[in-house]
Amino acid sequence: MSVKPIREHAGKSLLEKLLPEVSGGKHKMGCAGVLVTPAVLDPTSGQTWDKILQENPWLKTTNLVAKPDQLIKRRGKAGLIAVNKTFDEAKQWVMDRMCKEQKVEHVTGQLTHFLIEPFVPHKQEQEHYICMLSHRYHDEILFYHEGGVDVGDVDAKAEKLELATGEAMTEALVTEKLLSKLPAAKKANMASFICSLYKFYGDLHFAYLEINPLVMLDDNTVIPLDMAAKIDETANFLVAQKWGELDWPPPFGRAAYPEEALIHEMDGRTGASLKLTILNEKGRVWTMVAGGGASVVYADTVADYGMGHELANYGEYSGAPSTEETFVYGPETHITAIIPMALGLIKDLPEPDLSAPCGPPVRKMIDLKGKKPTPKGHPAAPAGTKHTLVTATPDTTCIVYGMQNRAVQGMLDFDYMCKRKQPSVEAMIFPFSGNHYVKFYWGTEEILMPVYTTTKEAVQKHPKTSVFVNFASFRSVHETTMEAMNHGNLKTVAIIAEGVPEQQTRDIIKVAEKKGVGIIGPATVGGIKPGCLRIGNTGGMLDNIVMSRLYRPGSVAYVSKSGGMSNELNNIVARNSDGVYEGVAIGGDRYPGSRFLDHFLRYQDDPKAKMLLLLGEVGGTDEYDLIEAKKKGRITKPVVAWCVGTCASCFTTEVQFGHAGAQARGDMETAAAKNKAMQEAGFHVPESFDKLPDMVNQVYTQLVMDGEIVETPEGETPQVPMDYTWAKKLGMIRKPANFISSISDDRGEELTYCGMSISDVFTKDIGIGGVLSLLWFRRQLPEYCTKFIEMILMVTADHGPAVSGAHNTIVTARAGKDLVSSLCSGLLTIGPRFGGALDDAAKMFADAQSSGVAPKEWIDKMKKSNQLIMGIGHRIKSLANPDQRVEIIKGFAKKNFKSTPVLDYALAVEQITTKKRANLILNVDGCIAVSFVDMIRSCGAFSKEECDDLMAFGCLNGLFVLGRSIGFIGHYLDQLRLKQPLYRHPWDDITYIQELAGQGPE
Repeated sequence: MSVKPIREHAGKSLLEKLLPEVSGGKHKMGCAGVLVTPAVLDPTSGQTWDKILQENPWLKTTNLVAKPDQLIKRRGKAGLIAVNKTFDEAKQWVMDRMCKEQKVEHVTGQLTHFLIEPFVPHKQEQEHYICMLSHRYHDEILFYHEGGVDVGDVDAKAEKLELATGEAMTEALVTEKLLSKLPAAKKANMASFICSLYKFYGDLHFAYLEINPLVMLDDNTVIPLDMAAKIDETANFLVAQKWGELDWPPPFGRAAYPEEALIHEMDGRTGASLKLTILNEKGRVWTMVAGGGASVVYADTVADYGMGHELANYGEYSGAPSTEETFVYGPETHITAIIPMALGLIKDLPEPDLSAPCGPPVRKMIDLKGKKPTPKGHPAAPAGTKHTLVTATPDTTCIVYGMQNRAVQGMLDFDYMCKRKQPSVEAMIFPFSGNHYVKFYWGTEEILMPVYTTTKEAVQKHPKTSVFVNFASFRSVHETTMEAMNHGNLKTVAIIAEGVPEQQTRDIIKVAEKKGVGIIGPATVGGIKPGCLRIGNTGGMLDNIVMSRLYRPGSVAYVSKSGGMSNELNNIVARNSDGVYEGVAIGGDRYPGSRFLDHFLRYQDDPKAKMLLLLGEVGGTDEYDLIEAKKKGRITKPVVAWCVGTCASCFTTEVQFGHAGAQARGDMETAAAKNKAMQEAGFHVPESFDKLPDMVNQVYTQLVMDGEIVETPEGETPQVPMDYTWAKKLGMIRKPANFISSISDDRGEELTYCGMSISDVFTKDIGIGGVLSLLWFRRQLPEYCTKFIEMILMVTADHGPAVSGAHNTIVTARAGKDLVSSLCSGLLTIGPRFGGALDDAAKMFADAQSSGVAPKEWIDKMKKSNQLIMGIGHRIKSLANPDQRVEIIKGFAKKNFKSTPVLDYALAVEQITTKKRANLILNVDGCIAVSFVDMIRSCGAFSKEECDDLMAFGCLNGLFVLGRSIGFIGHYLDQLRLKQPLYRHPWDDITYIQELAGQGPE
């Protein structure tokens, strides 16, 4: 996300809505007009001319102005404004052009959106010009007492007011700086309006707002006639409610595609960066590259090879594609080497052997042929030079904000590889849990890292830390960074988050420079100094650290905007020199916390940095600061430099590349202009990024030949124990799992129950019985079976407050215990005497029926062995007074089950037992048990062995536990609802036997 233009209608609608509020009721704008879209061509759509008239009756009562609202510049000169028209004339003017192609200067596009607004009669001398725009350190306001189409070069003519970040605007200041040529009678009202407009500009996070002409009528009413505006889209989370529904139109000449809208919506929901711009739908070269900088480099290289006219899109994503989704070309070359192969300009590159161990690239030392050159050296830094950013040493330590365990482990592995004596991370901060410790590896040993809830406590307990690595989200990074800068020992702050609003970034920069704190980021991967410190995930995985020899210092110091491209620079430098001395990715936002110059001056003054490398990009002017420093002799070390984004010249419309700052706001900010200026200033600039490795090699070789760099033999590559998880992912080790699960899986995009996705669980409406069948029995049972399971849960849900389980639950609840404790108290009473007879009853009757023994003989056998028949007997019910629960279950089984032999056998037993005593009936436990056996045996889903296992596993008792838990929880809630006090059993309900007190058995 970045600064994006909005439609004129959107800007005026916001001003119409909010101007009275920001001005305290002094000013109002009037009607913002109506936006007409291609929907008017469809009489069945939501927007027809009749509906437009119905919602905007003023269209018939005033003369009108009509014009396209598609970010078209100089519409008046192109004849694209209809002035002083009736509604019918304005309607006809719009319909004559709707969805028709129109050429404006060198761009041809389709006219699809028109603004119709009231015509405001006025004189030429009532027209004025105003523009507000933001810079790194200040906001600039331009005002000219004349306005309109022929206003001319306002940069040269307008009066200007610069307000430093955070500085308040006053009417007196506006009058003094901007209104000297305005008639005295108009000054007070205009000053008041400009102050209100500036508040509107800041409150809604505008980055650019131009009104030309701005009309002030004789009654001092101020009306914006034409408006162009850009808003910082990253501030959505702050002011979305004020913005309302904003659309972000593409530049004129480039159609809006639904696929672009989808990717834009996804981009807004994630902290990652997702971009898709369709440039030429008929183009044959499509790209989708991970990383904001890398995606631009790929587009550049396609253009450099003469295929810019075939470039179909600009695409970028921040993510990690799997090896199944990408064709892998290994680390044997630089990233753009595959482009000429893909374009068919060179033969296929050999695919690497990914199964073989891959070590760092081997470079031969440069042969000096016996020469012993004397280095010329470089001038010392001017007296009193101070650098805001503190160069890291092997003793530098930091605090990490956020539970970024993977990043911290990577930093510690880097430290261990560099043979640091102590870890570079002393502590972590996580405000959403209490103080605690987290385990990390230091080599093969485990260490404990303290985690604090506040920055204040972390800094107090670790006063020697000087670096603050901030992984807070874009929503909270401003607050956490401002707090960190209150602590004097923190000299460098790295802000990792993307999508930080520009106003917040500028506020951070202001405070940081005032307090002498160095800022890296926002939107950065961090920085790395081999042998000293790695910030966050800089340098990538450990194998990449090894491949680029980042475990020991080299001679090349670089600065890049792009984090992803910093990894590629590590690769290029390692293959074409003795390696990286230090590297920083300052971030791709328009206002990075530190600039190229800040770091290059550090490198210039560091005698160990012999060669400088810059990777800039289109947009901004920071590269010109380096050019000026080079011209003045402040930078004398050789600089290899390249600005990405040269492909922009291939496009007829503006393209917002992946980084927020990667868009030129003038010819001077184009990549081509910067590369030319740097080359003219004496930088080593290649013909294209593809030639950058060769240029690095040439400059490095010359430095060695001149004696500026003295090469040393490469030492042994250090070994770091590989993390188990990563080694397993690579297929290098195997280990039996501690747990095995076959009923559910939460690893994919969607939770599954025994292979059925959770969405299918609901679309197929399988109910709780179906879910239970999947999770308990690992298969989807027929509908009548799942209905029977649900019946069991319903009939066993409760049996009143007097039974032991409910009684225990109630007593525990009244003792003030929580729900889980009360529920467990009730569940622990379930056993052979209460509710737990289902499994035994099922086994008894199933075995009896299978044995072929007659019910009478089986009863006699049980009597002789003194065994109770589980499932037979009830306290009060009889055949004459049946238990309705039994009747319901028995009736359902008889009606729906394919056969009921075990139930029939149990009923035959009941006929015999009830002759002895009327209440020796088949009770609800027994009926559930025998019916369940008949269900699983007859439904066809289980073998006999599986049926026996289910009974042996206790699943029937499980059904009782599950069902009765419903009632126990109900009793718990009921006691709380009734506010019942602590239960004490009445003494008169207890028989005290004093005679036996103290007596033991005789």
